[in-house]
Amino acid sequence: MAVVFRLPHLEKYVDTANTSADKEIHMPIDIETFESSPEDRLQHNGETNADRVMQFLAANPDQAFTQSEIRDATGVKAGSISVVLSRLEDRGLVRHKGNYWALGEADDVAAYTSIVESTRTANDRFGEEDMDEWLEHAAADEDTE
Repeated sequence: MAVVFRLPHLEKYVDTANTSADKEIHMPIDIETFESSPEDRLQHNGETNADRVMQFLAANPDQAFTQSEIRDATGVKAGSISVVLSRLEDRGLVRHKGNYWALGEADDVAAYTSIVESTRTANDRFGEEDMDEWLEHAAADEDTE
């Protein structure tokens, strides 16, 4: 029996139909939004390559894929996919055998999902951290000595 893990904040990356058109992960915006939105609102939306890979593998927990299949399904750049998979493997979130990669063990993935959901809930309640603001108030190295 396959265990399915839901990562609701990444559901748009689920590949349900195995067609090249369905594997596109970019979400278009209307031209009015493009014209009226400040540039910082149109930047990266916080979803990482690791999130994309985990969502894809979580949607297919009973299958293993090659790096190129994962890359094609998630839109992660060819130069990044190996690093992303290796880091996920180091955390126990994916497994690797030969040329194939699969979702990690259920307990490790469940812990990851819990952390992701907790972070999302905290961000929804308190707002996301602004890295520039955080750095502005961070202690400089010379202040810590």
